[in-house]
Amino acid sequence: MSTPQPVRIGVVGAGLMGRELAAVCGRWSQLVDHPCLPQIVAVADPQPAAREWFRRVPSVQTFADDWRALVDDPTLDVLYLAVPHDLHEDLYVAAAQAGRDFLAEKPFGIDLSAAGRIAAAVRASTSFVRVSSEFPFFPGALRAYAYAASGALGDILDVRSQFSHSSDLDRGKPINWKRRAATCGELGVMGDLGLHVAHVPLRLGYLPETVYGMLDNVVTSRPGADGSGVDCDTWDNALLACRVPSSTDAPRRFSMLWETRRIAPGQMNSWSFEALGMDGGVRFSTRTPTTLQRFVRRDGEQVWEEVQPGNLSAWPTISGGIFEFGFSDALLQMWASYLAERAGGLGDRFGTATVDEAVGAHRVFDAALRSARSGSAEPPVS
Repeated sequence: MSTPQPVRIGVVGAGLMGRELAAVCGRWSQLVDHPCLPQIVAVADPQPAAREWFRRVPSVQTFADDWRALVDDPTLDVLYLAVPHDLHEDLYVAAAQAGRDFLAEKPFGIDLSAAGRIAAAVRASTSFVRVSSEFPFFPGALRAYAYAASGALGDILDVRSQFSHSSDLDRGKPINWKRRAATCGELGVMGDLGLHVAHVPLRLGYLPETVYGMLDNVVTSRPGADGSGVDCDTWDNALLACRVPSSTDAPRRFSMLWETRRIAPGQMNSWSFEALGMDGGVRFSTRTPTTLQRFVRRDGEQVWEEVQPGNLSAWPTISGGIFEFGFSDALLQMWASYLAERAGGLGDRFGTATVDEAVGAHRVFDAALRSARSGSAEPPVS
């Protein structure tokens, strides 16, 4: 094994996901023969308390209140840009124009127009850019993706991709930036959670031809800082019914549902994917992370069989395959994928969400918004 290449990371946005990256770097030795060795060395956030949290990370040397300090710092190898959606365009475009490699947070711009401008800046740059989407790195999710990609399902009949949690189930929860169109975007929950449900279908080539959007703003007011009600003008829940051209039979279209919910009673933070075809099927949910289900027809019977995928994700670990997997492991694997691909060492392993996939997801969400206004199915714009 060659000596891992050090990677100096600057974090812009010192909230939850920036802190999660600090934990990821602390667990990096769990990976086997990875070509990179990341360290967070700089952090930028306008909130002093958020920056102060990173004082506990010994490798952090730079604390800034403005993201420009990190974008302009040539000693940094990679930036992790984890800021609210309304800040994406200025920050991501500036990073691309500076030739900085970065992992962007979803949804990659507050709307489709912003995503297009960011993508154009990235394509005109030398930057290596990917977008955060960790749930497909669960071993069961990777097995489901590989099974669907293998052609074992035959003619596709139905696809369902879902992300549900109950973070906003409490009507008394104070307002935050994700419940305001000015900061989250008109997309609402689709911007917050949508790339999670889009990543695997788009990687499989399931590109919607039409989208019918059923969007719901359930809680229309939440307490502000002084306790008075503040309008919530984004969508809480979204169900997108899509028609997708079949790759094996040109006139056919199969159905695909993308579901994102902030208000989903009975859920905590659940991702699931299911695809059914004439010859087989597959489904996986993070609610039951140790099992994957495959549908087969055997000896005249229709059988859902259960497989234990173990702890086998994109990159091998010292833990071995017999152990179980969780969200922090998925984050570690996503970052391992991103940094390995940046270093040219990913091989045929599953890769982090691409710029094209993020923009493709935006096209579907934009069609859903237009559908909600028109009451009819709408095509994604190219």
